[in-house]
Amino acid sequence: MAVEVVVEAAPGGAIQTDAPLIDAELAGRLRGGDEKAFAELLDGWSQAMLRVARGYVSSDQTAEDVVQETWLAVIRGIDRFEGRSSLRTWVYRILVNIAKAHRARDSRTVPWPALAEDDTAPTVDRGRFQSADEPYPGHWRRFPMVWPSPETDVVAHEVRDTIEAAVAELPQRQRLVLTLRDMHGYSAVEVCEILEVSPQNQRVLLHRARAAVRARLEEYFGRPSTGGGEAR
Repeated sequence: MAVEVVVEAAPGGAIQTDAPLIDAELAGRLRGGDEKAFAELLDGWSQAMLRVARGYVSSDQTAEDVVQETWLAVIRGIDRFEGRSSLRTWVYRILVNIAKAHRARDSRTVPWPALAEDDTAPTVDRGRFQSADEPYPGHWRRFPMVWPSPETDVVAHEVRDTIEAAVAELPQRQRLVLTLRDMHGYSAVEVCEILEVSPQNQRVLLHRARAAVRARLEEYFGRPSTGGGEAR
């Protein structure tokens, strides 16, 4: 089933990414050379696209090249968009294919550790949950404490740095799923279509990524966190 891209026409023809617009209408505007529509998409999607591209290639510069090539391919190929998926998913599939092509070229000359990533690493210590013979099997043994809110700009900056460092160290697929789901608000369905993973695999990758980031924040704050929440 096609997923509707989340954009809408605002007064004056501007495109926003927080309300529905039929993909065919947006695609029609792009086919018609609507520069404002294209500029709005460029501004709204490029940052997330850059993060995804960086998950496949070995440098920031190459990731920027991938995004640029993707937009050129979108301009040249918009007439081939048939609406079988959301426009956003279609654009991201182009991005991923171009990024993979760059990665293939890179892998001939430089090592690519992400290709051998291990998604079986442990997540949350099982000892923190009640066992089968306890009153609430699978529930927290001791409810985690809430992290304190950063009280200064310095602390807030340190927290952001901690999160960014944790995300950067994630295996490739975990990093991509977390980036799309939690940083840019994409749905599980969209992520599955973009990355070509199953719903179950998407949930596992998201859970492991959230657990890893949570663990780094626990280390920073020096006490247990509230948990990353269930992956859906």
